[in-house]
Amino acid sequence: MNKHFFFLLITTFSLIGFAQQTQYSGTVIDGSNQEPLLGASIIVKGTNVGTTSDLDGKYNITANSSDILIISYLGYLTKEIPVSSDLIVTLEEDVASLDQIVVVGYGTQAKREITGAVTVVKAETIESLKPTRIEQALQGQVAGVNVTSTSGSPGAASNIRIRGISTNGDNRPLILVDGNVVEDLSVINPGDIESYTVLKDATAGIYGVRAANGVILITTKGGRKNQKLQYEYDAFVGFQQTTRKLPTLNSKQYALLVNEAFANNGETPPFSTIVGLNDTDWQGEVFSNAPIFNNNIGLRGGTEKAAYAFGAALLTQDGIVGAGKSNFTRSTLRFNFDYDLLSNLKVKTGLFYTGTSRSTISETGLGSVLFNAVNNAPTFSVRDANGDFTLAEGLGNEVINPVHQLENTFNSNKVDKISGNFGLNYKFWDDFTVETRIQFNYAEAYGDNFAPEANYGSGKVFNLTRNVYGEYSNYFRDYTYDAFINYKHTFAQAHNLNATVGMSAFRTTGKFNGLTGFDIPDNSFSNANRQNASDIVDNFQNGGDEYDARLLSHFARLQYDYDGKYLFSGVIRRDGSTKFGPENKFGIFPSASAGWVLSKESFLEESKSINFLKLRGSYGITGNDRIPDYRFISLLNGEGAYVIGDNLIFGTAIGAISNPEIKWEEQYTADIGLEAEFLDYKLNVTIDYYTRRTEDLLLVPVVSGTLGVTAPGSSAPVINGGDIENKGLEFAISYKDKINDNLSFTASYNFATLKNEVLKVNNSVGFLEGGSFGVGQPAPSRMEVGKPIGYFYGYRTDGIFQDANEVASHPSQLALGAIAQPGDIRYVDINEDGVINLEDRTDLGNPIPDVTMGLNLSVNYKNWDVQTYLYASIGNDVVRNYERNQNLTNLTTNYLDRWTGPGTSNSTPRVTTGATSNQVFSDFYVEDGSFLRAQNMQVGYTITDATLDTLKIKDMRFYVSVNNLFTLTKYRGFDPSASDGAPIGGGIDYGFYPVPRTFLAGVNLKF
Repeated sequence: MNKHFFFLLITTFSLIGFAQQTQYSGTVIDGSNQEPLLGASIIVKGTNVGTTSDLDGKYNITANSSDILIISYLGYLTKEIPVSSDLIVTLEEDVASLDQIVVVGYGTQAKREITGAVTVVKAETIESLKPTRIEQALQGQVAGVNVTSTSGSPGAASNIRIRGISTNGDNRPLILVDGNVVEDLSVINPGDIESYTVLKDATAGIYGVRAANGVILITTKGGRKNQKLQYEYDAFVGFQQTTRKLPTLNSKQYALLVNEAFANNGETPPFSTIVGLNDTDWQGEVFSNAPIFNNNIGLRGGTEKAAYAFGAALLTQDGIVGAGKSNFTRSTLRFNFDYDLLSNLKVKTGLFYTGTSRSTISETGLGSVLFNAVNNAPTFSVRDANGDFTLAEGLGNEVINPVHQLENTFNSNKVDKISGNFGLNYKFWDDFTVETRIQFNYAEAYGDNFAPEANYGSGKVFNLTRNVYGEYSNYFRDYTYDAFINYKHTFAQAHNLNATVGMSAFRTTGKFNGLTGFDIPDNSFSNANRQNASDIVDNFQNGGDEYDARLLSHFARLQYDYDGKYLFSGVIRRDGSTKFGPENKFGIFPSASAGWVLSKESFLEESKSINFLKLRGSYGITGNDRIPDYRFISLLNGEGAYVIGDNLIFGTAIGAISNPEIKWEEQYTADIGLEAEFLDYKLNVTIDYYTRRTEDLLLVPVVSGTLGVTAPGSSAPVINGGDIENKGLEFAISYKDKINDNLSFTASYNFATLKNEVLKVNNSVGFLEGGSFGVGQPAPSRMEVGKPIGYFYGYRTDGIFQDANEVASHPSQLALGAIAQPGDIRYVDINEDGVINLEDRTDLGNPIPDVTMGLNLSVNYKNWDVQTYLYASIGNDVVRNYERNQNLTNLTTNYLDRWTGPGTSNSTPRVTTGATSNQVFSDFYVEDGSFLRAQNMQVGYTITDATLDTLKIKDMRFYVSVNNLFTLTKYRGFDPSASDGAPIGGGIDYGFYPVPRTFLAGVNLKF
């Protein structure tokens, strides 16, 4: 009886408990974009009862009214909340991001397991900067990556340097977009980028040849499986303006100084009065506000087996110099499609199209538009009384009317490029995966230019008595084929092994076509074509119109970790290149890296302040083959002139001098780093110290002209001629916190130091020269042992001669071009031999910054967001080389502080039309190029009101921003950040087109 009663009691209580349980429903969404999360885990705390969210983020679960639900999703912070009906659960992304999957080369790896110096920048940062070119989003975001502009003109390229200049040749990093090799980033729409990963140390060696200068892996936006179709539309409109005009003399100041210069040489002053003179602001005539427009639409989604994405964009940008004569337009189309053919067989495809058109002007150097605007006399008007352009008479052979120059500028360049990739991934035997993929690029580049018959003044080098037409059409193809097999297994639940073996083949070919013709009818661009031209000349009649280069590589990688605590990775790669002869064609390049996750050790595992701490180190060798093709053999692609009978016949001759002994340039890179997360993953710190030594630099030395290197089509041989070392410290820190539901902020700062030193120059004179200064002067830049590559080499100054006694007591400066007089620059007798000559040149500085920094701040308050990005470069020098210094050319207002008598100035020399040595290259022309720049400042407002539901818009964000708002610098030129990027000769300002200040207003829509 008691047994039956006990059973009845238990049954009764069970029924009561069951009656208390209820079916509850809810939705799990992403806190950042309010999108549903598929596959989120929902568990009743303390039980095994659970479920997952569906395609719309919805779930149903049976629970008691007092139960707690645990909701979790990979990469997001787990939440525990009381059960309730129609619950909407918002999950926030895990700021620690230690489980973030990072592309590291022929595979992926969790961030916590990476043993190399790798930095990832996500789409949010790129989108907030609103760059027109992707390189602009690198500046200041990644420690150790320095980006300099070759020009501020629309579509102009930038120089990317990862951890300094490592060679006298090509220093570009290897750039891959979804696996495709990309040489020109102007074809990439920044709005398509999901993230980019920068590999900075020897772990980049998995990519072998061309990875010696680092690797940038760009991943475009793709869809996700089981994702509803989503639309995004971004657009902005704005205008650009110059950040600076040089303070040139106005007509009164100009006339006074010109008169003084003539009087100082005993000549009659040319201006009898300074009243009523014409006063033309030549910079104002060529600078203008220029429009910029961008439209970008994207869609992405997925089904149970497929993921897809599509994007289209159009950008058009006018230049701030020359208005419509300087323009860049880019249209892009992108399509990605991934599909699971079988549960273990996946296909991945992508197709990209880019069309660009660019109109250009003469942008830098002697005779460029800005050079002429700075040096032309303000007393000349743009046009004379007859409406004709004025002639810049008396200003030397190079300075002309810049408005007339723009009027006669007709340069058009177009590029159509198609890129694609196709890959298969097959998994078998649980632990094995084999992958094969092919990527290709095909591009057609074509354009034309026309220089009409023109007279710019007496003796001008730009005068044409016969108009000239030119056109070109170039074709480029390349493909990369990769095949590799991967084995991944965990032994005894703690030993994780990942092994990869594979091969890679790369081929790139090009075909050049070009012609030059003369005598276009009516001297008109509208008639400019090959049919109307006479005396057509083939630009490649002596060959050199094709190239074909190939690489064949085999590689193996072993990755191991013990319980996520002790990490190791080893890589060996064998590369073969057609750039080298049979004896040196192949090179073997190994690398290894290791890491120790201290935070998993018992002595730190319970730490409340240290969430993650990892030490890592790497060492390896990478190879570089970036030299012209077939320089190990002699080719008949030079120009030869032969006398046959009484006729002069042009034919072919041996081109560049060959060197069959050239071999791989090798880099030995070591890195030790620390990564740490503190304060519940809010504070992140990364520190790296590295050394990178490049041996057997591939370079072209200075050789005697008797070898025939000055003949048309010829040049000196490529040799392995030197060693360079770069050392530096990189530091990055960020803090991210959510104060409350309305307020959050992020702050990040990074800096990188760099010391560059030449260790060896393997030629007879012990140095290499580069760059140019003035007209007919020795090269101002050198590569020499014990100095940074490209350091400036000239005369050191010691003030201004104040009187005749100082001149008499100083060593003679006659060897520099003239006998010194009071008011002239006094040069230092470096070798103390009593004479100032070429032997007294010395180190005047270098263009490589000692430190670069980036500071990024963002604050979100309710629906408002404010962002600021700052960048600084410290310790780099710039050579001022935009002054022509002829008798009647204009000057900057700096010369208002010139020497006019004893005690008046000890920094700026007198003005005179007589011969002086004041124009020789000296530290008078070298300035501190350090600067602090506001890369971007932006304010946005996001509308998430229910009123948008009727429009089926998830959110709408409006913003205003300004790029390059200000640049704080002591440099007196247009732009301290500009450089042509030459390893020897960089940092010389020939009158660079400045990077514009850009004001934008835009909208971001998500449907």
